[in-house]
Amino acid sequence: MKVGAELMNTFQKIATSLSTYHPNTRSETDKTQAAVAAVFHPRRDDLYLLFIERAAHPKDPWSGHIAFPGGTAEPDDPDLKYTAERETREELGLDLSNALYLGRLDDVTGATLPIQVSCFVYAISEGVEVVPNDEVRDVFWTPFAHFADSARWQRLDLEGWRNMPAVDLLGANRPVLWGLTYRMVAQMAGFAGVDLPERL
Repeated sequence: MKVGAELMNTFQKIATSLSTYHPNTRSETDKTQAAVAAVFHPRRDDLYLLFIERAAHPKDPWSGHIAFPGGTAEPDDPDLKYTAERETREELGLDLSNALYLGRLDDVTGATLPIQVSCFVYAISEGVEVVPNDEVRDVFWTPFAHFADSARWQRLDLEGWRNMPAVDLLGANRPVLWGLTYRMVAQMAGFAGVDLPERL
């Protein structure tokens, strides 16, 4: 499948940046360690990025949020990259062992919760069927062009927080992208020359 030159250029910018990037990895032992997978899929019409909408759960502080597949590290996980791949397989039935591994983003930490999240970036060349488990309400692929569309940019006023940047990916009455996952997307967008708004 031929991908448009501009779209492939965007993907190559991200892939090249990640291949030489030295991420800011943290070693804050007082925080819960977690890892997620950002999965790209170049198609003819755009470069797509995989997201999930987390299922509603009273004990999940990210209940109903848009996120990358992933979760907390288990004691038997050899490293956080393995955590990201294991959680993606458990949540979506998506095996990343044959995917192209592009690199790792800077670790991000929660503003109110003691968690540290590592993001590992992959690309797949063909469409895949995903089978979400009960932790996932919805799965969707978002065109990367949406992040450069300022008409989709928003500001959220949440309890204790004001002017939180967000992106509308799903339309009215659906959750928006914000928080930790927004910060990861913003870093990848920056590699492609797209500057997403920061918190004021």
